Amino acid sequence: MKKTKSYPKKGKTFFFFCIGFMLYITIEVLWRRSSHWSMGLLGGLCFLLIGSLNEIFPWEMDLFLQTIVSSAVITILELAAGLILNIWMGLNVWDYSHLKGNYLGQISVLYSLLWIPLSLVAIFLDDLLRYYLFDEEKPCYRIFGYKFCFFKS
Repeated sequence: MKKTKSYPKKGKTFFFFCIGFMLYITIEVLWRRSSHWSMGLLGGLCFLLIGSLNEIFPWEMDLFLQTIVSSAVITILELAAGLILNIWMGLNVWDYSHLKGNYLGQISVLYSLLWIPLSLVAIFLDDLLRYYLFDEEKPCYRIFGYKFCFFKS
């Protein structure tokens, strides 16, 4: 059984926010060759919310369903950010109007689907960091009804 250490909640939250900030910017630069600082803020918030799904939903929630919920959360936040940054403030950080299935050029079906595998990576990374760095509970997952534990004790 692992010892539980006590870490300041604000410090741990800031740590995970920074991980999401850096990852989102990195993914955008690799995908689009550019990014905007506001996307780092969005990425940090998304990573925090994906990591908090275990606090909202039971651990028994199917991993595939977690990725769907995460993708929906990211898409909703992307829409909110797009409405504020691109439409209201006119910053034109991104424009999906050329893609089929877009809504106001701010979100698209294509990117919502791309968030599913990226959410899987975020879920595993969040759990891995919490387990190995912060001595939190060993993560196990349900995949189509079967339980899997990927991390070593």
